[in-house]
Amino acid sequence: MINVEIAWSQIDTVLLDMDGTLLDLHYDNYFWRQHLPAIYGKQKNLSPQQALKELEPLFLKYSGTLDWYCVNFWSDKLQLDIMQHKNEVADKIAYRPRAQIFLENCRQHVTDLRLITNAHRKVLNLKIEHTKLDKYFDSLVCSHELNAPKEDLLFWQNLYEMKSFNATRTLFIDDSESVLDAAANYGIGHIYSIEQPDLSCQRVDTSKYQMIKSI
Repeated sequence: MINVEIAWSQIDTVLLDMDGTLLDLHYDNYFWRQHLPAIYGKQKNLSPQQALKELEPLFLKYSGTLDWYCVNFWSDKLQLDIMQHKNEVADKIAYRPRAQIFLENCRQHVTDLRLITNAHRKVLNLKIEHTKLDKYFDSLVCSHELNAPKEDLLFWQNLYEMKSFNATRTLFIDDSESVLDAAANYGIGHIYSIEQPDLSCQRVDTSKYQMIKSI
């Protein structure tokens, strides 16, 4: 059960992140920190551990940028078919506990429910294929199509231009602190973080925002 009391009478629009919020972040963490290093290591004649050590500076360099979230960028950069390899472990794509119940509850309270994700559209389509996530939403927005990641104020400005909303009467849930900070700076009125984005491990950092235990 969701562990916060949402003031639905004060909310017109709901914006929801995908990975780590509605879907278990374990799939993404497993892919980038285990599956991909094993494949990259085999290509470079490195152990998975050595490969990850080589990849981590690249991950850090592009973190928080559109390139970090772009499968085409990483396919070119690493000379690997990222989507092919993401498909290989797609059985790990899964909803978080009670996420679908929460989505149904949102539908009862608001008429503007949007998925906003930094994931590339190809990745979003893969996850829709395995979860049918799209059936709950009025729109599904990828940051690549707004020319900025959610960490950037430009994303929020372009999101408003796409379809206006009252920021003070908007609920936003995400597991990324930098994204939540950007939303707060834009003026989003109701902001929540996620206590355990990856259900296979405990979250190591804290959040200045109230954290939802289960969604």
